[in-house]
Amino acid sequence: MIIKKKKVLSDNIAAVPAAKKAAVPARLGLHNLSVPKGAHKRKRILGRGPGSGHGKTSTRGSKGQTSRTGRDFYAGFEGGQTPLIRRMPKRGFTSVSKKEFQILNLDNLKKIKEETITPELLQKKGLIKDIDIPVKILSDGEIKNPVVIKAHAFSKKAQDKIRSAGGSCEVLSA
Repeated sequence: MIIKKKKVLSDNIAAVPAAKKAAVPARLGLHNLSVPKGAHKRKRILGRGPGSGHGKTSTRGSKGQTSRTGRDFYAGFEGGQTPLIRRMPKRGFTSVSKKEFQILNLDNLKKIKEETITPELLQKKGLIKDIDIPVKILSDGEIKNPVVIKAHAFSKKAQDKIRSAGGSCEVLSA
């Protein structure tokens, strides 16, 4: 007796049985992902006798500072000698009341054609980043046209240059 085998072509979808079609998920997504084998490592069991493979000293070696609980030594520890950070002298301080300014020079302002220059205009032109941070005008460069400049602070030279060009300086409260 001769049994004929049916050939199933891989590109012929109609020839694949319905049971095999159902085994493949319709759509791959987060809801049907599984964790790959070996992704989770078993937690090391310590201090549970020789049967655990980590008994007696619990993988901490023998007696001493490193076998005890808590930190072995802190960052910058140099074996007992005075650490470098404590050997270096202290210099200066950080002032709590220091005012931070956005600095602008007169060179930057000569490109603006308006008669009155305000922080809002400077932000629109892209010369400063934030209106909430005070603006200070410095004297680097020249200004030729008379303008009214409104800012939170001016250097003395900048004020002299603006006034000599026929303009005026108005100090805004911060």
